[in-house]
Amino acid sequence: MTDRKQITPTHAYRNNDKLVGIGNTFWDMSERNGLAGIVADLDDGVLRTRPGLEYAAAGHEFVNFSCCSYLDLDTHPKVIEGGVEALRRYGVLDHCIARSRVQIPAMLELEDSLSELLGATVVCAISASTATFGLLPLIASGHLGNGTRPLMIFDRYAHISMANVKPVCADETEVVTSPHHDLDFIEDACKKYARVAYVCDGSDSLGGYAPVRELAALQDKYGLLVYYDDSHSMSAYGERGIGYVRSHSPVLDERTIVVMTLNKAFGTSGAAIVLDGYSKQTLRVIERFGGALNYSQLLNTAACGAGLASAEIHRTGELTELQDRLYRNIALFDSLVGTDQAGSTYPIRLVPMSDATVIEAGRTVFEAGFYVSPVFFPIVPRGTAGLRVMLRAGHTEEQIRDLCAVLTGVGAPAGAVEPEPVR
Repeated sequence: MTDRKQITPTHAYRNNDKLVGIGNTFWDMSERNGLAGIVADLDDGVLRTRPGLEYAAAGHEFVNFSCCSYLDLDTHPKVIEGGVEALRRYGVLDHCIARSRVQIPAMLELEDSLSELLGATVVCAISASTATFGLLPLIASGHLGNGTRPLMIFDRYAHISMANVKPVCADETEVVTSPHHDLDFIEDACKKYARVAYVCDGSDSLGGYAPVRELAALQDKYGLLVYYDDSHSMSAYGERGIGYVRSHSPVLDERTIVVMTLNKAFGTSGAAIVLDGYSKQTLRVIERFGGALNYSQLLNTAACGAGLASAEIHRTGELTELQDRLYRNIALFDSLVGTDQAGSTYPIRLVPMSDATVIEAGRTVFEAGFYVSPVFFPIVPRGTAGLRVMLRAGHTEEQIRDLCAVLTGVGAPAGAVEPEPVR
């Protein structure tokens, strides 16, 4: 048996030995300290009992500051009723057949509503990861674009849902990784290659926005195609919740492709692929050859109904009120705890900690009645661990002040003078 050939991996685009070998140590520590694998207690029949999404687990009550529902729309009565009403209307939860063959109107209604809301053509998917896995290989082969195979540049900090597609794209074209939002790196590539596509987060999961206007200048100069995942800013940012990229990019045509999850501030399920300037023929190519975009893994009827209800809320003044409450909470946090993200409307703050102290700090915060996520490699680069705080419109002033007092007690830097929320 020992003379059989052993495989030596190339690790050209991913390295699970490194990811699991280092990252799993931190995950195990998190779980041992009660900071991962938490199961909320439903003995009282209610998961969220008071403002701020309070939970109980193993008899310990805590306020969740690690939730992406930034506007708390996932518990909005109209969103809940929208899902129930759609089930009653269609009488089926899942329509288990590829959409290119037979489909019921529920998802088409949602796509039409989102298209009007976002001012573009929207194709829905069961998740942003599914959308990305379907779209990026089509970009790599030139079938989504101008027909030219581009050099695919993945930002160093591109979310794992995008980074995981590198090997697949590399079977169609050349793939490289750039330093984080390195405009010089991107422009140099544009000078050398007939076509370049840049893959990045429009709103990073660890705080901050992409340099959208600067990238637009490269799009105009060189025809650069930019693929954004703008999931963290949808609904939480912009008029009618259109997100950061579509609020700021002057290039809203076939050179800009945006994917946004509906599972965060939008408050429902699934994802929106936002496209400008693509023909019906190209949309059919996406639908037919975008992998799981066409399988029997579509948005279920309840998700479509809930999405339609949320979209209607986005067309009212209530959305602006929720955004303003979120921004006030963000500004209050910034006045009490200092982070690199302070002063922006971004709802995520990363409180820096060392690799050696982040788990213990997270446990102390949890024992005090607040849950924030310890983040570590491979979530962040080695040596840049921290506690990730996610703020929401539903948090109370008292909850935020009490959390910040605990954070400063475990070494978080003090905040600056309270900034004005930026719209």
